[in-house]
Amino acid sequence: MSTFLPRATAERSDRSDNRAPVEFAYWVPNVSGGLVVSNLPQRTSHEPAYNIETAKAAEKAGFTYALSQVRYAASYGADAQHESTSFSLALLLATEKLKVIAAVHPYFWPPVVLAKWAATAQALTNNRLCLNVVSGWFKKEALDLGAQWLEHDERYEQSEEFIEILRGAWTTDHFAFTGKHFQVHDVNFRPQPEVLPEVFQGGNSTAARQMAGRVSDWYFMNGNTPEGVAEQIAQVGGYAAENGRSIKFGLNAFAVVRETEAEAVEVLDAIIAHADADKVNDFGNAVKEAGASAKDGKGMWADSEFKDLVQYNDGFRTGLIGTPEQVARRVLAFRLLGVDLVLLGFLHVKEEIEAFGETVIPRVRELEAELAALPEGTDPVAHLGLTEELATALETLARPGAVVPV
Repeated sequence: MSTFLPRATAERSDRSDNRAPVEFAYWVPNVSGGLVVSNLPQRTSHEPAYNIETAKAAEKAGFTYALSQVRYAASYGADAQHESTSFSLALLLATEKLKVIAAVHPYFWPPVVLAKWAATAQALTNNRLCLNVVSGWFKKEALDLGAQWLEHDERYEQSEEFIEILRGAWTTDHFAFTGKHFQVHDVNFRPQPEVLPEVFQGGNSTAARQMAGRVSDWYFMNGNTPEGVAEQIAQVGGYAAENGRSIKFGLNAFAVVRETEAEAVEVLDAIIAHADADKVNDFGNAVKEAGASAKDGKGMWADSEFKDLVQYNDGFRTGLIGTPEQVARRVLAFRLLGVDLVLLGFLHVKEEIEAFGETVIPRVRELEAELAALPEGTDPVAHLGLTEELATALETLARPGAVVPV
């Protein structure tokens, strides 16, 4: 049987099952204004009732994860926002299978307090809580709320210590830790979680990528081209391998799926045409300033244009714009490069999640089954007609000296 991954990647991968189906997550709209900074009407609400119904719909539609955003003061053009951890717990308690990723900032939480909260949440929800540890870019929010603001690379040091303490508290009696940013003395609590929450993180800088390779279970990438995705997978996977670990990859995307490609493009153009320019520019200035503070200048959004920032995690750049068939094949293209999870935003969140589950996910599963049934030695990239589209990305994964998972 063939693998899903190209030969250049599959020969260097230590994953137990390279044919694992791609998984789907969605951005929880617990922040007002929807998931694009646009004045185009959105049939989306940040209110709890809407979000509970959306979580139930996503679970039914075939989504595995949901990600609750973390924000305390208005940003992204939002006027109101619900707190991430409490909102995530509500969604978990309203569903049966859906995993919910609660985003948290290490500078707002004592790590052992969050570890205790997470252990209790696991017991309440049949072990479906995950955490997204966000090193942060929003300096004004942190300072306004009284937190200490560290320089860029120090924030990733802080996050790494935070994750180490979480895992230590969850697994070790009389746990102690002395670090640069946190100190813990003789922690010993019950219950310890039966299943440790999966830990996600993002960040584009070298500091972020190296941290992911050392401690995180998942690495989130902003929306990107196949070439950009391959570069990150090769490097972060290599950092993980150097530390004797493996890591999974999530990719942000904004999906516009319509009956025709022309209809989908028309919707995308309308979102951008109705962008709230002042809010987009304010957001862009803030994140680019934060990214520029990285030692290597490779922070998130370093090369994002105005149209990319209308969807605040570069979701348009992933290119899930078109018919169900086009979008399904594009998802498989990224899966063939090593993407394990696609994190989706939508204009009208609940109804488009339902439509995505009816039209795109079944076609993705059909294509995955088709690839799994190919004779040994058949090139899945060529079989799907993706040779030209993925040529440069595959060169990145196969080039001599490339840092790729082994």
